[in-house]
Amino acid sequence: MFSKILIANRGEIACRVIKTARRMGIATVAVYSDADARAPFVAMADEAVHIGPPPAAESYLLADKIIAACKETGAEAVHPGYGFLSERASFVEALEKEGIAFIGPPASAIAAMGDKIESKKLAKEAGVNTVPGSEDAIDTTEEALSVSNDIGYPVMMKASAGGGGKGMRLAWDDQDVKDGFEATKREGLNSFGDDRVFIEKFIEDPRHIEIQVLGDKHGTVLYLNERECSIQRRHQKVVEEAPSPFVTPEMRKKMGEQAVALSQAVGYHSAGTVELIVSGADPTGESFYFLEMNTRLQVEHPVTEAITGIDLVEQMIRVAAGEKLAMSQDDIGIDGWAIENRIYAEDPYRGFLPSTGRLVRYRTPVEPWAGDLRGVDGTRFDSGVQEGGEVSIFYDPMIAKLVTWAPTREEAADLQIAALDRIELDGLGHNVDFLSALMQHPRFRSGELTTGFIAEEYPDGFEGAAVSDQARRVLAAVAGVIATADADRARRISGQLNGPLLPPGDWIVRNGESDNEVRLGEEGLLVDGEQVVLEFTYTPGDKMVDVSVFDSTDEDAEAVASYGIGIERTRTGYVMTTHGASHELRVLEARLAEHAGHMIEKEPPDTSKMLLCPMPGLLVKLHVEEGEEVQPGQPLATVEAMKMENILRAEKAGTIATINAEEGETLVVDAVILELE
Repeated sequence: MFSKILIANRGEIACRVIKTARRMGIATVAVYSDADARAPFVAMADEAVHIGPPPAAESYLLADKIIAACKETGAEAVHPGYGFLSERASFVEALEKEGIAFIGPPASAIAAMGDKIESKKLAKEAGVNTVPGSEDAIDTTEEALSVSNDIGYPVMMKASAGGGGKGMRLAWDDQDVKDGFEATKREGLNSFGDDRVFIEKFIEDPRHIEIQVLGDKHGTVLYLNERECSIQRRHQKVVEEAPSPFVTPEMRKKMGEQAVALSQAVGYHSAGTVELIVSGADPTGESFYFLEMNTRLQVEHPVTEAITGIDLVEQMIRVAAGEKLAMSQDDIGIDGWAIENRIYAEDPYRGFLPSTGRLVRYRTPVEPWAGDLRGVDGTRFDSGVQEGGEVSIFYDPMIAKLVTWAPTREEAADLQIAALDRIELDGLGHNVDFLSALMQHPRFRSGELTTGFIAEEYPDGFEGAAVSDQARRVLAAVAGVIATADADRARRISGQLNGPLLPPGDWIVRNGESDNEVRLGEEGLLVDGEQVVLEFTYTPGDKMVDVSVFDSTDEDAEAVASYGIGIERTRTGYVMTTHGASHELRVLEARLAEHAGHMIEKEPPDTSKMLLCPMPGLLVKLHVEEGEEVQPGQPLATVEAMKMENILRAEKAGTIATINAEEGETLVVDAVILELE
């Protein structure tokens, strides 16, 4: 067994590997860029080596710097995590030349499966079902149009070396191909150093299901059940669960056996994942097709660990050290249900635009990395950031992964809602509300999932989860109670005129278009004249309260509902966040509320003639010139953020008056790119 390993990665996956290595008694070495000098993974490791400036191309993607760090520290093996160098065969070969072990599959398997075009051919030869599509790389837009029409729309354009949702574009017609083919090539080149693109048929009503495989160097390959990863946005997974609510034992066996056959065909060892696209329209479950094989640890591996009890990182390390797997296929079971939500620095209320900045406040439902594979009481929090840290433009915007385990799927989803309610995250946009809304959505609860779930259920964007009448009454009641507490604190400040004042107990709480009258008095807590029984602790200044709701004042009564409510103060009340929605509550003394309607509202500035940069990013291309006439929907500019290209289009017809930015310029959010006459 190794005595010291180096993790050639950053963020939460570096922390994840360090945790298992520490338990195994193995020393760890972290490598870090300037941007990560104060990151948690650097502090967690036994040693840390600086490898360069923030851009990955100048630090984490430089194999020679990783190898130099191994030599400097005496690390005997390298765990690559995911992304960066994890699926680069040349990196594995370079390590082998230096006598350094790679904690992952052989270079030959990485090369075979890393090329989507070649891997599809190998899958066919191994007897694995494959999606109809182009056999070879496509060079020009004209060729792409011809192939797309031969296959039949819709089609998916994919960068051959792509992954993680990058270098993928869906085309429904010729115009989509014309708009997206060159951008797909650029994304492949920028993210993976390979601009080859292929095209395949897009399966409608698709479910994304993947099989976890694990093999050793002695010829044994096992499948560790499946994961359902159908809830995606822009081909980037958002929610993953194990097992799948769609897969039957018969399907699981067929999929697993095909995944093992493919793995054996390429001499695979270590952990890997065979990704499949499954037609949800086929009730027999027979219509499943090979997409790709990821020759590395997946972001969503914790859900498999939770239902099998197998530490995949530990197994990767043991396999790399030459050990045989200490289990057989018959030993692999399914215990309970696990769900993972990815918490991203993106704003779902603004079209999921990437968000960067400092984590001014960051409190988690359980301590990050506490507990075992199932966390603490079924809640696991894998995080790579800390309060005061920064989410930069240089790396993936994932902040953390929330994993819950329970005996049933329903209970695991309920644990997600409760944990998401208790996350406190200020300083940048995030998708916590959106994730909670997904967990509550009737279609998610029913298990009727496809990769089009988000687009179909939120066609006009996200505006918060639906709010029940009970939740509105609870929010109003909580707002009234804390307004009284805040007023009581204010009256205790010394030196006030006219002596001590009684805190007000009658309030009008306005939540959108609805008003609730809240009264605290001898009768208890009343909302619109009806008693509400709550239990929570609040001290003026608190940012979060845990509220239990009862249906009576009986001391033995059990709570009928619970809410974790985030609190932000405003000039006229509070912004309260719970169960996937933010509510701006105006809290007014009842005697003053009738006068509030006479207040003049401030008019927002007119920006309709400006093209504003919606997120921090790099201006890759300007599609227009000053004086040019444009039509609605016409591309105006392309901005790259978090390694993804975003095309900004004209919302109305007009003439370009001035262009205020240049290609290659780094823009801040709301920077004016151009103005129309």
